[in-house]
Amino acid sequence: MADTVRKVNYFKAQVPNRPGAGAKVLGALRDEGVNLLAFTGFPRGRKTQMDFIPENAAAFKKAAKSAGLRLSAAKAGFLIQGEDRPGALSDVASRLADAKINVTAVDAVSAGDGCYAAILWVKPADVRKTEKLIKTA
Repeated sequence: MADTVRKVNYFKAQVPNRPGAGAKVLGALRDEGVNLLAFTGFPRGRKTQMDFIPENAAAFKKAAKSAGLRLSAAKAGFLIQGEDRPGALSDVASRLADAKINVTAVDAVSAGDGCYAAILWVKPADVRKTEKLIKTA
């Protein structure tokens, strides 16, 4: 099975860094039927940054507004999915390194059943070049 790469829109928001803040946001999105392709959260200063990659951006933005969540403008990232194997991201990382593209952040996880997934971010100026390089990975 070849890896699939898709350029995705992601949105970020900040919430208080306290117990239950993330659960409240995720519950509100669930209640509105929003499906997330990927989600990550991490502390940022005194708050928590939450990054969302929704399946349907319009439905996500509507639900986020209803929940009182202040979102950033949409930004681009990449969702990579494929067969889990040693060095699954090494080819992508090498292609980007050879092209002098710095990866801003990456989250990867074994998804079970022999599959893995990763979210990869680069600087906005490198999005088009990255898309061309890794779409053929």
